[in-house]
Parts: sequence; C-alpha cells; structure tokens
Amino acid sequence: MRRAALLALAVGLAACAPSYPMRPEAGSAAPTIEAPSLAPSPTPMPQPRSPIPRPETAERDQCGAADLQRLVGKLRTEIPVPLDPRRQRVACTTCPVTEDFNPLRLNFFFDAETGRIKQIRCG
Repeated sequence: MRRAALLALAVGLAACAPSYPMRPEAGSAAPTIEAPSLAPSPTPMPQPRSPIPRPETAERDQCGAADLQRLVGKLRTEIPVPLDPRRQRVACTTCPVTEDFNPLRLNFFFDAETGRIKQIRCG
C-alpha cells in the first residue's frame, strides 16, 4: 500500500516537472534547466489622446461669451432674455449641472447668495 502511494506521488511530481530541454553545466555532471527564449517585447503603443479635444483659442468662443463678459459682476436679472434652453444655460456656481460639453451653449454662472454673475463661458 505504501509503495503504491509513493509510486503515485512520484508519477504526480514527474508530471509537474518542467518540459524544458536539459543540458549539463560546464564542469558539472548535473543537468540544469534551460530557460525558454523570450520573444522581444512589442513596441509600446502611443498614449491615447484625451476623449475631449481642447479647443483652439479661436474656437473657444463659439457661443459668443466674449461679447457678454461685461455682465460679470452684475445681477443675474441683467441676463438678456428670452433664453433658448437649447443654446443657453443659467445656473448657480454651486448647483449641479450636466457635464456634457456643447461649445455652442452659453453658460451663465451666478453666486447663489448674492445673485451676481461670476462667470460666462461656452460649454
């Protein structure tokens, strides 16, 4: 019974042994394992570009924000009306807004406590 268990253990260990070719070391009778050759590492891929391209200076004012910068510091009641919700957005600086970027949308951001316009920008 013991012999059968030892034989099974020996067969199991032999099955787990590496199958690399063996070659003797110089000056030694014991063989050593020859490591497989590794293929050269592939050329690194270039880093992906940012998903949102940065607009050039000329393209940054597609919504006309530069013309309305005179309103910064004034009360939000001075924002020109009527507003087109597809092209204009008014929100307080601490209010949640969607993060979708639309370069043609004009954004008016005001301070919720004072009602004064803090920023006018495209997006």
